Amino acid sequence: MFSFNNYKYQYCQSLITMSYQIELRHLHYFGVLAEELHFRKAAERLFISQPGLTRQIKQMEERYGVELFERNKCSVALTAAGRYLKEEVDSLFVTLRRVDRHIRTFQDGGVMELKVGFIGSAVQSVLAQLLVTLKHDYPLFEVDLQELSNNTQLDKLLREELDFGFVRLDEVPKGLSSLPVLTEHFLLAVPRDFPIQQENFVSLKDFSTEPFILFSKNYSHSYYDLVMSIFSDAGFVPKVALRTVNALSIFNLVEQGLGVAIVPASLKRGYTTLVNFIDLGSLKQRTTLSLLWSQDSMSKAKTLFLQIMKEELEKEDLLKV
Repeated sequence: MFSFNNYKYQYCQSLITMSYQIELRHLHYFGVLAEELHFRKAAERLFISQPGLTRQIKQMEERYGVELFERNKCSVALTAAGRYLKEEVDSLFVTLRRVDRHIRTFQDGGVMELKVGFIGSAVQSVLAQLLVTLKHDYPLFEVDLQELSNNTQLDKLLREELDFGFVRLDEVPKGLSSLPVLTEHFLLAVPRDFPIQQENFVSLKDFSTEPFILFSKNYSHSYYDLVMSIFSDAGFVPKVALRTVNALSIFNLVEQGLGVAIVPASLKRGYTTLVNFIDLGSLKQRTTLSLLWSQDSMSKAKTLFLQIMKEELEKEDLLKV
């Protein structure tokens, strides 16, 4: 027997079904194929058959009314619509992973506390943005920040008095794990009225008679040795006028005309100083800022912090300056 109400219900259900044909699994399949650009490899990653993957992608193209991939016997490539969708899908899944982790933190029933050590240059690169992300997306995090020298951070990490440390060093001590955060070249900081500036800079050797203001060896033995190798390559031993572990102090001393300084490139950002910078990117020396932690005491908070850090690096592509 015909029922108008039943017909209306079925009709509405069919509209809903049509409106929501695209499910998360479709987007996931699309995302993997967009990365691999190879149906067989994508199907293997997804643990489904190649015809099954082809069918899912065809459903998406029919639903959207556009081709997402250009296919021939030799290659698979994204169309303009496919490139747009990939950007949106990547962003969507980043958000979903963040929501998943965030909602799981409520299982702990309270705030997650971390003690994080850092050197000054970390603030001018990744640390500031990381703190913004934590404040906005992970309000249950409370981070106790401590500006410390490299050596002090290493001691505290080994004694588990710090959860993480942002340091510059060549060798990671036994018992600690490391994640490279930023690899960068050096700059030469000079007073604004100094006769040699970027436009007439020829060689570092032209500064062989100038006093230098350097980071103290206590800042980092390996970093100090790296900077001294720059002078060695230039063929002179620097006249070291002053040493400090604070970047702002170095800039203030340079501004006062007490010397010139070699600093990591990231320190050009974040400070309001009356000094100029000469780029030393042509030199072979590079310095790497790394995140260190003890793998032996991985709490949920530390694991989540590390995941967020890795996502920030992928998002900002900070590994090289």
